[in-house]
Amino acid sequence: MVRTQLAERGIRDPRVLEAMGSVPRHEFVLEEFRDRAYEDYPLPIGEGQTISQPYIVAAMLEHLALRESDRALEVGTGSGYVTALLSMLCAQVFSVERCAPLANSARAALLRLGYNNVAIHVGDGTLGWSEFAPFDAILVSAATPEVPPALVEQLREGGRMILPVGPAWSQELQLLSKVGGRVEVRMLEGCRFVPLVGGRVDSG
Repeated sequence: MVRTQLAERGIRDPRVLEAMGSVPRHEFVLEEFRDRAYEDYPLPIGEGQTISQPYIVAAMLEHLALRESDRALEVGTGSGYVTALLSMLCAQVFSVERCAPLANSARAALLRLGYNNVAIHVGDGTLGWSEFAPFDAILVSAATPEVPPALVEQLREGGRMILPVGPAWSQELQLLSKVGGRVEVRMLEGCRFVPLVGGRVDSG
């Protein structure tokens, strides 16, 4: 996977490649899809959600230019796969998932596999996690028509945020940087993600 789907397609960050080669993706997919866990396409994880294809995950992580000292916010824990990758690349990871069953199964998998620098919260990802803000990096694993203002507010000066923006039929990966209190936006590539659902849900 790392050689043919990532390195040969232009992923160069050695830390990202190492993390992608270390995290067992098969541990974060449904049992019936484990034999396809390392193929380069999304897979169902239950609750109408998917685990993203390895290449787009690696590209998002590379664009974020993560440092070992970073505190990262993830919006959309899903199965916990990207959470595990962030865990290897950052000092602390705070992840928000609106679906309690997914959050609970991801939490259990991450603990079982030894990713201990992660906290998971059941809530509205569009609101971020203000209690632990500001964040050096924010990764949003679902598409939104526009950038949630709360996430911009919770981004540290000099911080980076990557997210898919646009409707279901036409999304673009965007990299936002906060510089001098202003947000700079870089358009990256077309993509397709499940929608980011807002609206408060109960904590758990």
